[in-house]
Parts: sequence; C-alpha cells; structure tokens
Amino acid sequence: MAQIAVMGAGSWGTAFALVLADAGNDVRLWGRRPELCETINTKHENSDYLPGVVLPEAISATSDPVEALAGAEVVILAVPSQQLRSNLEAWSEHVPADAVMVSLMKGIELGTHQRMSEVIAEVTGAGPERIAVVSGPNLAREIANREPAASVVACEDQGVAERLQKLCHTAAFRPYSMTDVIGCELAGTAKNIIGLAVGVCVGLGFGDNTKASVITRGLAETARLGQAIGADPVTFMGLAGMGDLVATCSSPLSRNRTFGEKLGEGMSVEEIMAQTRQVAEGVKSCQSVAELAKVNGVEMPLVEHVAALVAGELTPDELVQRLISRQAKPETV
Repeated sequence: MAQIAVMGAGSWGTAFALVLADAGNDVRLWGRRPELCETINTKHENSDYLPGVVLPEAISATSDPVEALAGAEVVILAVPSQQLRSNLEAWSEHVPADAVMVSLMKGIELGTHQRMSEVIAEVTGAGPERIAVVSGPNLAREIANREPAASVVACEDQGVAERLQKLCHTAAFRPYSMTDVIGCELAGTAKNIIGLAVGVCVGLGFGDNTKASVITRGLAETARLGQAIGADPVTFMGLAGMGDLVATCSSPLSRNRTFGEKLGEGMSVEEIMAQTRQVAEGVKSCQSVAELAKVNGVEMPLVEHVAALVAGELTPDELVQRLISRQAKPETV
C-alpha cells in the first residue's frame, strides 16, 4: 500500500485513481474546482466526467495541491499535456524529494517538441529513475467500469517500473513493465492524431477499408519517427502502440475519433470545442508532432495533413484525396 497523489480529476485521472484504490492504495485526487472535489468526497462520484461510477472510499479529493502532494510516495500527473509545464512549475516545490512522478498524459509540448517525461525532468530536475509513463488501450469509462484491460508501465529503471506495476495491478487491470519511455510516449501521442484521421473518414462516410488503411499507415509513420528518436520498434507492436491505437480508432468512447468524426461531418474545430469540456489531445499535438518529425528528417504525411486540417488549411475531403493521390511507393518506405 502506498500514499499516492493523482493530479488531475478528469476522466482518465479519476479512472486511474479508482484503479490505484482498488489495488489497495490511499489516493488523494487533486482537482482545480472545489465544488467537484466536494462532490467526490460526499457522494463518491465524479459527476462531471464519470457520472454513475461509485468511487472507492480510499479516494479523497482536494483543490489544494499542497494538501494533495503532502507525503505522496508516487505522484500521478493527469492534466492536459499543454498545461503540464505551468502546473508543474507551481507544484514542483511541494513534490516530495523521493516521489516517483508518473505521466498519464499523451502529447508533445508545443514549441519545445518535448515529451511529457522531458518536461517533468526539466521542471523538477528529477532523474530518469523518478519518472515513469503509463500507456495502453485504456478508455477511461471502461476502466472505471472495471472491464478487463491491460496497460504498460515504462521507466528507464526496470525496478521502479516493476514497483509501479504492483501498485496498479488489480483483478481487472493488468499492467506490464518495460523501459522504453520514448516509445510509449510517442505511441500514445501519435495514436490520438491517427484517431482524428480515422474519425474524419468515418464522418465522411467511408468504411472499414479506409479506416484500416489509415490505421496501418499511421502506425508506420509513428514507427519511423520512433526509430529516429531512439524508441524500441517492438513497442509499437504492443499495448502502448497497436493496442492503444486500435482502441482509440475503433471506439466511440474515444475523444479523438469522435472529434474527427465531427470534423468529417463539416463542423469546425471551434464549434466542436465549444460543445465539449474534455480535451482531444490530438488536436493540440498534431502540429508539434509534425514539427518534431521535420526536425528529425522523418516524413509523416498523415500527421502533416491532420495538422493542416486542424489549422483550417485543408477540408476533410482534401485531406483524404491528398493522402490517396501521393506518389506510389514500396510499403516499407
């Protein structure tokens, strides 16, 4: 049993807090809105993000980050990726010096092109043995419903990864351990962009052949960039790669696929964002991933076209036509 702080009371932060509590840990959940924290404490329910899910009594909530972090052995970071730096700068002096920080976030920071683990290291000065990542096919609602699922816990220190693995292993949630932090983070980020593209195809009325083609080529692009920045290619075939990609691209519970569907149906980015309180990370990350690929000399046409669509430079129909009309090449190029 460990004292764990979960910083972020959105759907995934809350669902993972539930997993940790089911595994026997004492969990303090931080949320920015006092009224939501009060509801969690009195009704044991996050009515905004996971209505109807009864949360274990081992979860308490607070809007005070100092209170949430006090005495934490493990700090789970579950805020939107583009808000991590500003939040962590405010929190870092309160993070216990020996606490392991675990990223649930799936994004590349705009401007710096840094992965979330790199932002954590830069802001806190923590070494790689104190920074980990959880990634996999983990749609929050299904996890909160305790449907069987698996995931990956990655840390450069295998012993730390195995310790964290034990802290979140339950009857319904099976974590695997590994050391490829780079691969896990890149796979988790890119799958959201691919999910947007698949959603666009669905919104345009295309069928399974189109979706399968986008998924497969998107994975190939991700693996190319992964190889260029030092990831293990095997990671992209596992839970953090193909597993998460399949879940994101096939489920109506996926924010990114749903966002893409609405784009395909003709709605603008601004109109879609006005309708929902939850963040579709692919919308924010597509530009930074396209830039990261360019810096590393890697061609990622699907990612580039999604970034152009989000920026208003392409229509959904143009996105699909430009991908199909590209010069024919061998599949492995």
